[in-house]
Amino acid sequence: MPEQLRTRLLPNEKVIWWGPPAQGIRLTRRDGLLIPFSLLWGGFAIFWETTVLRSGAPFPFALFGVPFVLVGLFLIAGRFLFDSWLRQRTMYVLTNRRVLITRSGPWPHFTAVNLDMLPEASLEEESNGRGTIRFGGPASVLSFNGRAGFGSWTPALDPVPQFIGVDDAQRVFAATQDRPQRRF
Repeated sequence: MPEQLRTRLLPNEKVIWWGPPAQGIRLTRRDGLLIPFSLLWGGFAIFWETTVLRSGAPFPFALFGVPFVLVGLFLIAGRFLFDSWLRQRTMYVLTNRRVLITRSGPWPHFTAVNLDMLPEASLEEESNGRGTIRFGGPASVLSFNGRAGFGSWTPALDPVPQFIGVDDAQRVFAATQDRPQRRF
């Protein structure tokens, strides 16, 4: 286990499992709606900008469409590359007490959730044994209330802690469930 993770362990905390997320471009169920929307957005923005440039419109009109084209390009392709880049810098740890998620790089981030405090956990397993374990409620494609932010578009930024595309996901999921129940 990398030293950056070992330093995050609490006294008497034991590592049950650790590993990286799946690498490369990954599609999710949400992409069934997000891809058509991004193609419509990007296609219209590019059509608009091309029409404005060909019409010889004044410079401010030509400049107006540029942010829409850039957003469209990000939604069509850039978000997949950005998500992959973030996951390359991410590592997951499951201990006897907590779920740990750490990301290094320009936007470092560390999440620690006590297993006793997890509201729910769900497993979305793939046919190859890989899967995503979410430690919280399901994500919504239409969640634009500020809580999800780009998490709706970029899974690595989802505010709900999750192990994305981990190997032997069923075994890891079972380990998250095999813990003493909290007594009230």
